[in-house]
Amino acid sequence: MKKNALPILQQVFALLLFFPAMLLGSCSDDCESTVTYTVQEPVYMMRAELRSAFKINGPRVLEAPGKIYVKGSYLFINEMNEGIHIIDNSDPAAPQTINFVEIPGNIDMAVKGNTLYADSYIDLVAMDISNPLDVKLVNRIENIFPTHGMLVNDTASVFISEFVEKKVTQAYDSDCNGNSSIWRGGLLEFNDVRGSFTTGNASPTAMPGSAAGQGGSMARFTISGNHLYTVSLSDMQLFDISDETNPQAGQKINLGWGIETIFPYDDKLFIGSTTGMHIYDNSNPTSPVHLSTYAHVNSCDPVVVDGDLAWVTLRSGNACAGFTNQLEVIDISNARSPQHLKTYPMQNPHGLGIDQSTLFLCEGEYGLKVFDIKDHLKVDKNLKAHFKGQNAFDVIPLGTSLLMIGKNGLYQYDYSDINQIKLLSKIPVMRKDI
Repeated sequence: MKKNALPILQQVFALLLFFPAMLLGSCSDDCESTVTYTVQEPVYMMRAELRSAFKINGPRVLEAPGKIYVKGSYLFINEMNEGIHIIDNSDPAAPQTINFVEIPGNIDMAVKGNTLYADSYIDLVAMDISNPLDVKLVNRIENIFPTHGMLVNDTASVFISEFVEKKVTQAYDSDCNGNSSIWRGGLLEFNDVRGSFTTGNASPTAMPGSAAGQGGSMARFTISGNHLYTVSLSDMQLFDISDETNPQAGQKINLGWGIETIFPYDDKLFIGSTTGMHIYDNSNPTSPVHLSTYAHVNSCDPVVVDGDLAWVTLRSGNACAGFTNQLEVIDISNARSPQHLKTYPMQNPHGLGIDQSTLFLCEGEYGLKVFDIKDHLKVDKNLKAHFKGQNAFDVIPLGTSLLMIGKNGLYQYDYSDINQIKLLSKIPVMRKDI
């Protein structure tokens, strides 16, 4: 079960919280004031509880959708930190939720053949989904992922599973004129999906084929050939999945801080971070080699690639610590020296996807935009559609149909005629606050 206090860690966090008070000892006046601020309090989970929590619960409604993944006629939707919905999408106009796999701490996933790989806080789990109605846990690599930027001690019985906001009111002395020596340094905030740390102020058929499936641009898991690549805040972890049900941990590569997404294209890996796009040569899939970094202003940064062009969205927000909202086009014909070609102002761009000459771009609360990009220097002149009624997070184009996930649910569109895009279906979020 989760524990909100443990002797040693409790003392550490107590010192952090009450350190400001230690700076007040020199005050001799009798005046006293208070200040209220927000801290991020750790919540602990027993490792044994995590290892016994995998369950198959049957279909349930969407409540807090996260990442999406597609394999054949099946869709997989992450329920943030809780598990994965399995959707039979044989008929995109009438998708059927057929199962829910309970996986505590799950954010990302990828599929190769009949095996679904997913994170479960500190572990990687592998599941047999050959029968989506009877998913089986077949393997687990323990203690492979850091949580909130911190590695987990192999011998620890607990780990920090999340942070919750807590308001703290603290008394302090002043000189009776409103002046105080209270420490007002930044507090640590955790934002986004297993994502970024910022400093803020105190305030029923078999699964087809043996190939890999397809994720969105916000993915932290991706598969290329016989290897699974996962990125955390600062590292890329490799897994050999030649034997699908028996993944083997390989090399861990330090990427620098602020890593967010990973996108494979041909023999390269494109990694988005809050400060730039990293390009790695993946000709040797067991040991990717850094080729270059395209630097940009501090912002969230998913990336997709098509031909010699990389398309990057930069957005503002708490988790990104930036103020830029734009789409950038980058020439990567020389992967060792990427060149900026064009910047387009946007409203709040999130995930994106490309199908030939069509760009699908999620604008968060501003909806979904569809552009003709035959001329990459005139994208702003070729907006084909703008769907404003959705809060769009990420997309996966599938040739003639589009998957779009957002705060309000999963949407599917028919774009076989780019001039007459039609909504096919929606799996809504069943939650009171939207």
